[in-house]
Amino acid sequence: MLTIDLIKEAAARIAGRVHRTPVVTSRSFNEVAGCEVFFKCENLQRAGAFKARGATNKILSLTDDEKKRGVIAVSSGNHAQAVALASREAGTRAVICLPEDAPKMKVAATRGYGADIRFFNRHKDDRDAFGREIAERENLVMVPAYDDYLIMAGQGTCGLEFLEEVPDLDSMLTPCSGGGLFAGVSTAAKSIKPSIKCFAVEPETANDTQQSVAKGERVKISPPPTIADGLRVQTPGALTFPITRANADDVLTVSDDEILATMRFMLFRMKLLVEPSGAAAAAAVFHRKVPNGSRKVGVVLSGGNVDPEVLTRVLKEEGES
Repeated sequence: MLTIDLIKEAAARIAGRVHRTPVVTSRSFNEVAGCEVFFKCENLQRAGAFKARGATNKILSLTDDEKKRGVIAVSSGNHAQAVALASREAGTRAVICLPEDAPKMKVAATRGYGADIRFFNRHKDDRDAFGREIAERENLVMVPAYDDYLIMAGQGTCGLEFLEEVPDLDSMLTPCSGGGLFAGVSTAAKSIKPSIKCFAVEPETANDTQQSVAKGERVKISPPPTIADGLRVQTPGALTFPITRANADDVLTVSDDEILATMRFMLFRMKLLVEPSGAAAAAAVFHRKVPNGSRKVGVVLSGGNVDPEVLTRVLKEEGES
């Protein structure tokens, strides 16, 4: 079970090993959004994303025997980097399974942390089966990207810190893919402040969580086309979905164009570099998709690992506008 106590234990375990990221505001963003917005800057986290929290908590929780065996993770990039970094610092071997079309910068960073990388084809291979087969063959411990209570608890420390900094938030938004970040943050938020509204945000073309919540059961979609490479999971997690369903006041969606426009504003007006996946929740607020009544809104900027090709697109479109 995911509880506030498990999240507080994670906070104590990872203290000093991950950053307590800053919370920032922007008057110009507030004017566009029509509300007061606070940003939790996980784009400034170690390894460039919130994933460092869950991966560190999980790996530090392993037994000595498990650490000797080594770990394996399947990821599109940010979880890969986080597991590689946490494993290196724990002195354990890490095998990382990445899709062949993962952003080159994330692949390079993962390799730079010393991980053994194995590639799969996201359109032909079952990513989970691919990872399980290697784990069984090489006797490795699986570190899930989201479907694990220790991972979720680690991500929940982000929400814990957020409400310590800004206790009077009335709404909180996070990007949502497999659901680990939203499950952790929303559990922390609603445990501390039951009245707070929590919104999960997905790309319009990758709305498996929205469809699943509407249907009342997990829905699997085809590999989704979206610029937000970290939000391309095809179905919510088996463990995360019941939590998301219970905690989500709504699931909002944004278009790739809305994400890019938000990234551009944050880069040029706020001097914050945020990757497409990391900007999804901000895009929902920027484009006024949050229900009326939300006046003091918390937004998690979940990552800052922007692929150079995407950044070039952001810069080019700025020049043409």
